[in-house]
Amino acid sequence: MISIPKKPINIPKNSQWLSGVGSGSWFTLLLEQDMFIVNRYCAEGTLECSGYFKINKKGFDIKKMYQFSYLSHCMLCTILQDNKTYILNCIES
Repeated sequence: MISIPKKPINIPKNSQWLSGVGSGSWFTLLLEQDMFIVNRYCAEGTLECSGYFKINKKGFDIKKMYQFSYLSHCMLCTILQDNKTYILNCIES
């Protein structure tokens, strides 16, 4: 796992760093009507992917603390909140 790098200025303030083996990514989560938008950036700030995602179950509150976790990539993201695991699946990129 690599440590959290300095956040590039183009990455939104609410982005979260998810470390990986040899690399990591910055993730942002936005709510648009009934879908979520996930943006993933490399450590240097380049947008790697962006898409619309649906969550797998009710109960997630974007206004409360949450954390991106493993497995998270351009087609699927895992989010932890209140000791629950939520899976977001990409429906359009």
